[in-house]
This record gives sequence, C-alpha cells and structure tokens, in this order.
Amino acid sequence: MLNFSTDDLRPQDRFDHWCEVRGKSLFGVTIELERERRADFQGRFSAVAIGNAVVAEMTASSYRVSRTPADIARVSGNSLSIGLQIRGPGHMNTGHDRILAVREGDLTVGHSDLPFAATPERSDGFHFRTLKIPLTGDIVLGARAHEIIPEPLARNARLTRLVSAMFAALTEQPARSANPEKDVEHIARLAMIARGHLPPGPPESRAAMRAGFLHAARNIMVRDLHWPDLTPNTVSAELGISLRQVHVLFEPTGLTFARTLTAMRAAKARELLENAPSRSTADIAYACGFDSIATFYRVFRAAYGMTPGDVRAASLNA
Repeated sequence: MLNFSTDDLRPQDRFDHWCEVRGKSLFGVTIELERERRADFQGRFSAVAIGNAVVAEMTASSYRVSRTPADIARVSGNSLSIGLQIRGPGHMNTGHDRILAVREGDLTVGHSDLPFAATPERSDGFHFRTLKIPLTGDIVLGARAHEIIPEPLARNARLTRLVSAMFAALTEQPARSANPEKDVEHIARLAMIARGHLPPGPPESRAAMRAGFLHAARNIMVRDLHWPDLTPNTVSAELGISLRQVHVLFEPTGLTFARTLTAMRAAKARELLENAPSRSTADIAYACGFDSIATFYRVFRAAYGMTPGDVRAASLNA
C-alpha cells in the first residue's frame, strides 16, 4: 500500500513536489496551478492493490490536469480506468473540441493512454477515487479497448448502476467481494459493455452482468434491511429483473436471498450493539428489520454463539 501527504513537506515545497515527483513520475499527468495559489496547496494520495488492479484515492487543492502525449510516452500502461468524482465538478476536454461535464457522483471510464485535459469548476478542492485495471486479452475479448475515450457513464442507466455497485464493493468494502480478481474482470467487462465496446451476448459478458446485478441487489438489501417486509420481489422490481433471476444471482454464493439478508441484519445489529450503547436492544432489533425480539435473539445466537447482551457487555469492558 502506498500513502503520501504533502503535510510532511514544507509549504513552499508542496506543489512542486506534487507536480514533478507525483504528477509527472507517478500519475503520468501534467499539473498546472496559478503561482499565487501554490503556497496554499495540499494533497493526499493512497493506492492499494485489489485483485490484479489498483485502487487509488486522491484529495487535493483544485488544479488543472492533463494527460499529454509526452505524459503517455513517459508513464504508459495498457489499463482501463474507472473513476468516481466524489467531490469537485469540472470539465474534460478529450480532443476535437469535445468538452464533457464531470459532475460530483459521476463514474468515468476510459483507456489510460488516451489524452485529456480537465479543468475544475470550483477552487475548493476535489476528491477522486479510481480503479485501474490492466487490460489483457482474457478481459477485453477482442474488443478495441484502447479506443475508449475517457468520459462519464450516463446517469440512471441500467448498466451504470451495475458498474457503480461493483465499483463500490471493490473500492469501499472489498471484503464484500468473495473473489476480487474475478470481480475486477467483471467490472472491466461491464464498463466496456456500458461504453459500447463489448457486446452483451458472450458468456463472459453475461457472467459480468450477473455479478453486477448481485452487487446491486446487495446494495438494496443493505439500504433497506430495516424494512421487515423486504423481499426478493422488492429487489426484482427495483432492478427490473424476474424473481427467478434474483434467486439465481445468490446461488453461486452458497446462501439464499433470505439467509444473506438475515446475516446482514445480524451483522448490522452487532455493529450497533458495540457502537451505540445508549440504544436499547429492542430498538436495535427492530431498526435492523427483525419482526420480533424472539427471532432476533435466536438469529443472533446462531450467528455469533452469544447473546446480544454478551456482545454489548464485552464492548463496554474492552
């Protein structure tokens, strides 16, 4: 894992170091910032491997950034970049007078070795997270992935939701991915399908779609687990797939929809018991979607081999 912060540098050295050592040598980009704003510059960067990909996160003061042909020649890599603009909207010029708006919450997809120039809309900094996936023949399936010009995915599109669900699982909660290497392949294919560079028909594409729907279903379950009447029908209706498809999604996991939901509720209840000592056990049980205290105690003991009171007592004595 790589971590870096300009906090460890003298203020007068921060921007130059970020620009020359990090920007040009590590990120492979050219950075520009007005001289009068450089003294106040701050930046943080981290990178960690997941599967055969790298998750990188960056927060920094606002600046203009470009990936020029010279940058690409100096720091090249045959990779697919999937990025989330968490904070700091802006505009991206990908050439031929094609300027695209990048809003907060947008997912962008593009090949790493294509030029672009990005300009921030505001001066209050940005927060960006990206998944960089080395491309191989096994992933691209003959598609011309090197032609994927960086641009945001369409909001509210069905495939964007699947890519977003897998992106969140891989970059925010990697423990939710039982097979990170396979999920990295799946999200790469989903992103290429979403951009029209890979057909949805091949078996590998269909497998990627199923993986995306599974993560999207889990997101709904996490979001709505407090509803006692949350059912597979609820998920199928929101995702626009059949009830049978919902059940099929969970078959490879070894747990049914119902067992997965019960495990999620028990885990959330344990988290609240340990971190919210002022809340009553009954309040926590109902807040996690259990329809009775008796059911909650039975499920909790089966999951953890102890009562909710035992967990709370242990957390208070820790």
